[in-house]
Amino acid sequence: MSDAMRRRQRLTRLRRPAWLGTIRRTTPLSDHWGFDRGTPVDRYYIERFLAENRERIRGRVLEVRDAAYTRRFGSGVSSIDVLDIDASNPDATIVADLAAADDVEAATFDCFVLTQTLQYIFNFEDALGHVHRILRPGGTLLCTVPVVSRIGRQEIQSEFWRFTPAACSALFERAFPAGEVEVRGRGNPLACVAFLMGLASEELKSRELETDHPFFPLLVTVRATKAAGA
Repeated sequence: MSDAMRRRQRLTRLRRPAWLGTIRRTTPLSDHWGFDRGTPVDRYYIERFLAENRERIRGRVLEVRDAAYTRRFGSGVSSIDVLDIDASNPDATIVADLAAADDVEAATFDCFVLTQTLQYIFNFEDALGHVHRILRPGGTLLCTVPVVSRIGRQEIQSEFWRFTPAACSALFERAFPAGEVEVRGRGNPLACVAFLMGLASEELKSRELETDHPFFPLLVTVRATKAAGA
């Protein structure tokens, strides 16, 4: 077989349409992030991150909207507060906009669990300033933000941002001067596609979820600790 024939065969194979099976559609398999099928893919990474840092979820802890993750992953928690901008939330102990949280006392919390929230705050740099201010010296922020995600039906007018690992490194190192900041992108092309289509993490294999691709993160995890002398 000549080289020209080999090249033609190779091009023919490359031009064949990929088999996409049940995801060859323009609407997701689940309209509820995958909750109706199991654990959403982004939650897999969020919960792995919190489990790996459970020793940081201690002392006086602040969480947004409810305290589910603090109760599930906390270790040595002495008290819990819940922050929400919505005063009608019965779980909220602090009602405030995180971007304008001047009334929240400084150096109050040992840990702040802030998952999938910054994308809803237009002035997110102001919010990070308040996060740093209200943490005690040596206190830790455990934060996750989306890189790839659908927009929620109720948030179509209130979801503003997506973040990359590079952006998070720059933002959090500036917000936590002299502190310790660890940024990690989690996910890969398969995880991103599965999440967008509404598949559950249980429908993927462990090795498929745990393989991180630097060019295709689904979300970013950030562990930022306030300098002891701050």
